Amino acid sequence: MANEILQIHHLSKAFGHNIVLRDIDFTVEKGDVISIIGASGSGKSTLLRCINLLETPTSGEILYHGENVVGKKVNAPKYRSHVGMVFQSFNLFNNMTVLENCMVGQVQVLGRNKEDARKEAMYYLQKVGMAPYIHAKPRQISGGQKQRVAIARALAMNPEVLLFDEPTSALDPEMVGEVLSVMQTLAQEGMTMLVVTHEMAFARDVSSRVVYMNQGVICEQGAPQQIFGDPQRQETRDFLSRFRNA
Repeated sequence: MANEILQIHHLSKAFGHNIVLRDIDFTVEKGDVISIIGASGSGKSTLLRCINLLETPTSGEILYHGENVVGKKVNAPKYRSHVGMVFQSFNLFNNMTVLENCMVGQVQVLGRNKEDARKEAMYYLQKVGMAPYIHAKPRQISGGQKQRVAIARALAMNPEVLLFDEPTSALDPEMVGEVLSVMQTLAQEGMTMLVVTHEMAFARDVSSRVVYMNQGVICEQGAPQQIFGDPQRQETRDFLSRFRNA
């Protein structure tokens, strides 16, 4: 289909004898907001890292517009400019200002001149509410602000898909809302997003699809109302019952 951006086929990942992902299959279409939920250690973050080529899958395919990106010939930095990633630990450059953090990838990977990179960076920093802080270094801003800068940095690369790896897990509780609000706005604007999250309300209310993983496999996936309202698998029911009773 013309709307398919990513197709994951029979993806597996092992670290030595430890099999972390087993035979993963799913598709990401334009405009999808897919929340990946599951207990810690179920392989969620490893799946995102494989999709972003930060980890090399042991077997299987990742098709980006029909082309397999798992292989030695792929230009990984260029691919990552299309399939961007926001990390739980922000991964900002501490020696650069907020503005410089949002410009460097555009200049070095996309080959933009500094003036165009600055305009693009300013547009997205404004969008996430961080324009007043462009001269600050990461150590001078809060965790929630760092994560909003990281989102702006990823957006400035004009990706087709944004991967979020537990973007709120390193934040103090009062800062979680400001990051989820930015993500919700992006979802409403049609950004294609793949989100590993423990924020069940976000998964239920913002996602177009929810994927529940357990022990390295996809146990169940479907619309949020189906997964949260009428889960088919006992493992899914057990996992979600913890949040209902919390």
